[in-house]
Amino acid sequence: MDLITTPASLRQQCRAWRKQGLTIALVPTMGFLHAGHMSLMDHARLRADRLVVSVFVNPTQFGPNEDLDSYPRDLPHDLAVAGEHGAAAVFAPEPGAMYHPDHATWVEVPEMGKLLCGASRPIHFRGVCTVVLKLLNLVRPDVAVFGEKDWQQLAILRRMARDLDLDVELVGRPIFREPDGLALSSRNVYLTKEERQNAPAIHEGMERVEERMRAGERDAETLGLIFREHLADKLPDSRVDYASFVHPESLAPVARVTTGTLLAVAVFVGKVRLIDNKLLEV
Repeated sequence: MDLITTPASLRQQCRAWRKQGLTIALVPTMGFLHAGHMSLMDHARLRADRLVVSVFVNPTQFGPNEDLDSYPRDLPHDLAVAGEHGAAAVFAPEPGAMYHPDHATWVEVPEMGKLLCGASRPIHFRGVCTVVLKLLNLVRPDVAVFGEKDWQQLAILRRMARDLDLDVELVGRPIFREPDGLALSSRNVYLTKEERQNAPAIHEGMERVEERMRAGERDAETLGLIFREHLADKLPDSRVDYASFVHPESLAPVARVTTGTLLAVAVFVGKVRLIDNKLLEV
């Protein structure tokens, strides 16, 4: 496995593979790899001859008061995990290698980027779209694999790929959860012991919503209140940023919930902001 740190070297390596007739899969990450990332790499490895894993804490998707400086990092660990899961190369650049000092070009899907997480993180998806497009241009993969925990991110990237006619398949893979239901996230390490013990209430709340939906309730406002009341009872120190029922592709809010509606949530547990979602089924 190769460690690559410059865009030019990554482009050169991927070009050489393509000249050999090899297919390429890309798994973009911000590092601090966990079992959820491992599942993405395992799937990507089945889809292509060569796997590239990017490890890059992208500064342009963090707001001024967010956790860029404290975001967990462990490159030696990430290299070991990527190697164990079949990566042919890990791309781990410094920010200066990805963005020129006078960088002035941005890519965004503005309306979708204002919804859900975008309401409280206004520049986030602009940074995500820009860095992912840069990675896709460098690697030119046949397939890129993302986790569905960041459902909004994947929906926006799919719209970007469609609108810009990108020649790549964007694949979403199911959320990887702890045995108690908590969605895996690199930010889970920020949780205190008590917060970690109570955080599965987020997933439990979404399941409670689905139970009420199956019992006949379809009103989004009522179901949202059920979720909030569950958290107020089981996770009293939390703060709900949003609990929204949306169309899974457009992310447009819906007033009446049906099979295929996405329940997307963001919850502050202490100082940690956790996201999760569930595609509801009757």
